[in-house]
This record gives sequence, structure tokens and C-alpha cells, in this order.
Amino acid sequence: MTRIFSARHAAALAGAFLLTGGAVHAQKSYDPGVTDTEITIGQTNPYSGPLSSYSTQGRVQSAYYNMINAQGGVNGRKIKFFSLDDGYQPPKTVEQTRKLVEDDQVLAIVGSMGTPTNTAIVKYMNAKKVPHIMLASGASKWGNPKDNPWTMGWYPTYFTEGVIYGKYIVKNIKDAKIGILYQNDDYGKDFVNGLKQGLGDQAGKLIVKEVSYEVTDPTVDSQIVTLHSSGADVLLNATTAKFAAQSIRKIWDIGWKPIHFLTFPSSSVANVLIPAGVESRWVSSRPARSKIPAIRNGWATRM
Repeated sequence: MTRIFSARHAAALAGAFLLTGGAVHAQKSYDPGVTDTEITIGQTNPYSGPLSSYSTQGRVQSAYYNMINAQGGVNGRKIKFFSLDDGYQPPKTVEQTRKLVEDDQVLAIVGSMGTPTNTAIVKYMNAKKVPHIMLASGASKWGNPKDNPWTMGWYPTYFTEGVIYGKYIVKNIKDAKIGILYQNDDYGKDFVNGLKQGLGDQAGKLIVKEVSYEVTDPTVDSQIVTLHSSGADVLLNATTAKFAAQSIRKIWDIGWKPIHFLTFPSSSVANVLIPAGVESRWVSSRPARSKIPAIRNGWATRM
């Protein structure tokens, strides 16, 4: 659902560009990416690589723009949408974004996926003064209009989500022993810092182990074993989909039963729970424990 909303708002914002360009339209003078009949926008997405499960976002947005065009477009203009593969590799993101801006002459970069990937292009986009908007990343760094006025995030921040989990744990889980698995970049660290903020002065006491992984790691099996050995009975899983699915599977295999918090980016049924073996290993085998209290967009469950 979030991906559909992201596309909808991106389309609406594209319409806003057109509306605010009325005076320019009268003078028959346009910024790059806009003509009398067309508006061109672009993005990068991981259609390959370790985060390819998130490529659905680009496909949904493309389908949405096609629907808008089939209905006549926005103010008489059709949306021309480029969505290029960067494999979740920042150097490739830079290459593809330069192509979109300099060769394809897009009006804006809309909805590009990833924290490290958007980090790689933020200075370039602001130097070029090309709108860099609706980022598919909840990193708190995007709320910085003073230094990066052309960049605007979209998701509620990962830091805020972490704060919510921390406050929930303090209020509802007595004598929690918290283990944290996080991606070793701004994406994962925002969740960790937010959790600590939410835990307040109890953070040092309640957190018993923090373990990171690199997005290039083949698995997080060893990290899960380490967290289990720490005695943690609560797990914050600040990972992306592939590693969240691996975590769930490994937790089951070693017989660990923590209260397991899955963050928003790794809470997909199709991309996380089903690949982890949700039917045979999780829900149907433990029906009494499969009820999931809603905590923002993430999930918590006792395995």
C-alpha cells in the first residue's frame, strides 16, 4: 500500500509542477523535462542486486503513471517516466542519475530507492538545482532544507520509528534484554539511534548486544547466533527484506523465541514472511503466537 501511495503523491507533485508553471507556459518557456504535451521524470531502483525485492516499487509507479496517461495525463501533459536499475550500488546510482539529468533531461528525480544510494547523489542534485523528491528512504538526513533545499524525503523517518519501538518496550516489556541487528549504514543506524532515544536512560541497561551486517554479506546467520548467545529476549531487526527473511528462518532453526520487531521496510508478507517460510514455519505451526500487535508500520511478534 505504501508503494502505491508513494506513486500517487509523486504523480500529484508532478501535477503541482505543471500548475505552478502556468506563467511560464504562457511565455512558451520551460525548464528541462517539460513541453506543451509532456513532463519527464526519472528515478533509480534496485531491479538487480541484494535489494531487488524492492523493485516492485518502481514497477508499481510505472503502472500508475501509465494509468494517469491513459486517463489524459495531468493538465493535458503525459508523464514520461524513466526508472533505471542501480543494483543498490551507489556508484551506479550516480551514473544512472547523471544520465537521467544530463542526457534524458528530466524535470525531477522522483522516488529513487535507498539511503546509501540517495546519499551518493544528494550533493550533485542540489548543485544542479534539480528537484530530488519523494525519496524512498526514511533516513532522518533528508529533513535538511538549509543545506539541501532541492531534496525532500517521503517516508516517516527511521529514527522516529525506532523511538516508537523504544517507548513501547519500556512501557510493555518488563526487564527486556534487547538485541539489535542492523544494516551498517545510515539506514540501520537511524533505527538504532531512535530506539536508544525511545529507551531513554534505560538504553544502556536494556540493550545487551548490537550486531551489524554489510549489504554485501551473503547471510546474517552468524549474527543471529551471536544475538541468541547474548541472552536477548527481544530483537530489533533493522534490516532490509532479504536479511529479515534470513533472520526469521535462522531464529526458527535454532529454537530462539524472542519478541521480534520487524521494521517497516522489512515487514512485507510477500518479500519477507513468505520467503522465510511463513506457512509452514511460523503462522500455521504456532497459531496461538501469530497475532501481531500493530506498532506503526512495523510488526512485533513472539516467535
